[in-house]
Amino acid sequence: MSQQELQVVVFTLFIEEDQIEFGVPIESVQEINRLLAITKIPEAPEFVEGIVNLRGNIIPIIDLKKRFFITESAQTEQSRIIVCDLEGTYIGIIVDAVSEVLKLPADSIENTNDVISSISSDYIAGISKIGDRLIVLLELENVFSKLEKSELIEVS
Repeated sequence: MSQQELQVVVFTLFIEEDQIEFGVPIESVQEINRLLAITKIPEAPEFVEGIVNLRGNIIPIIDLKKRFFITESAQTEQSRIIVCDLEGTYIGIIVDAVSEVLKLPADSIENTNDVISSISSDYIAGISKIGDRLIVLLELENVFSKLEKSELIEVS
């Protein structure tokens, strides 16, 4: 893969009647699983669904839809947990569907300020236009505050 491409795992969140496609860099993705049995944690932040035991490792599970849109994910056959490395801590994010791995040309990626000024550019690295698709590229490190990251580390 050249320096002119970004390889991402593409997933979808269904918000009311809309489907929003997101991408995370493939190097931050450890694995993708079907939904597992999630153990609830008392007094966890609203978007933390709980924890799972993944081959002996305790992984906090985040409902990304709750984090971004204040709406709970409906768990379906297509729902997945994407296990990601967040600055040395593994977390699982619940998404409605995982579709593919894409190589995005650098020239397909636009700065969010150029596209939609109302979107928080803190956690969005850019937006990629591929044909008639728009893929929101997440900056996972910025999705959570320092306090939230420390809480996730304590849970794991």
